[in-house]
Amino acid sequence: MITGGDWPVGYRLVSYDQLDSTNDEAKRLAESGEPEGTVVLARSQRRGRGRYGRVWHSAPGNLYLSVVLRPACLPAVAAELSFAASLALADTLTLLLPNGGAALAFKWPNDVMINRRKVSGILLETETTGDQQLIWVILGLGLNIASHPDDVAVPATGLADQGVDESSPEDIGAAFCHQFKAWYDRWTDEGFPPLRTAWLARAAGIGERMTVRIADRSVDGVAVAFDERCSLVLETDAGDRFTVTAGDIFFGAGG
Repeated sequence: MITGGDWPVGYRLVSYDQLDSTNDEAKRLAESGEPEGTVVLARSQRRGRGRYGRVWHSAPGNLYLSVVLRPACLPAVAAELSFAASLALADTLTLLLPNGGAALAFKWPNDVMINRRKVSGILLETETTGDQQLIWVILGLGLNIASHPDDVAVPATGLADQGVDESSPEDIGAAFCHQFKAWYDRWTDEGFPPLRTAWLARAAGIGERMTVRIADRSVDGVAVAFDERCSLVLETDAGDRFTVTAGDIFFGAGG
């Protein structure tokens, strides 16, 4: 059970009834100099999006949240924060789900699933200087609470379908930020290895056949490992192995 809406020390909520996109508003605030820990939350979005510019269905009753971050790292290293967000959300949902989160799993690279159905997606966007120094990171989170879309390539679910008692997006958002701050601080202090270990404990797909969509092509194979950076290592039917740093996976071949 999650109650109350207190936010972590150093986090400040900016809340709206409706926005085009919480990530876009967080970008605007970051560009205007708002500090790390600024949280943008909207009760609905007109133009919510996921990775590769896909539409993110944004009906009222779900959580749409973006956080301004300013980590002192290279842009490529900042990508590790999507794993921190996945872990934080899993910790948050464990407090809510009737089974204590036993059905939670991570779908590479940045989705959280319940019973193999997507309940949440994470979107990182960054801004760099001309010499590729990181200025800010926007961490976007969409979580299906009251409803979920049906006309999607990956089967979806919502917390209401999983027996979760009514919880407000604001309360869940505050709880997520507490959990995220803990993982973010650990990442800052200890680096990626402890996050990788915790993420792998819930990662779905190792030993399974899947289709990986990369840019303009699809490859079928078996997921044999996640490497030290949590990139996917796929083995094709011909026995070739290659590492995938970005793409979409669909469980089962021919996705």
